[in-house]
Amino acid sequence: MNVADRLSFFPALYNVTENPKMGMWLLYLTIVALSILVYKLGFAQKLPVGKSILIYFFLAAGCTILTALGIFLPITEGLVVAALILIIYKIRLHNSKKQQAQSEVTGD
Repeated sequence: MNVADRLSFFPALYNVTENPKMGMWLLYLTIVALSILVYKLGFAQKLPVGKSILIYFFLAAGCTILTALGIFLPITEGLVVAALILIIYKIRLHNSKKQQAQSEVTGD
């Protein structure tokens, strides 16, 4: 059985089987970046600096486990889908608020 055939998209893209050290670092950084994006778009609140640093530290620590799972499971792909859904939601929310504010100004 060939392990390269069972990799999910991003590990295959980063050639984890041929260059494992660089590939795993790229996969880890991708997962951390997407996790931060999803957190900021969907869950973040205004917090003091110390609490924010603590949250991002634990987020980065948790991403090490996700990186190990992400070799064969579609972890990164799921984060991409979650980020896209949250981006679409934020854009629609922004447009809706802008349209509502505009209708209040015109008196409709």
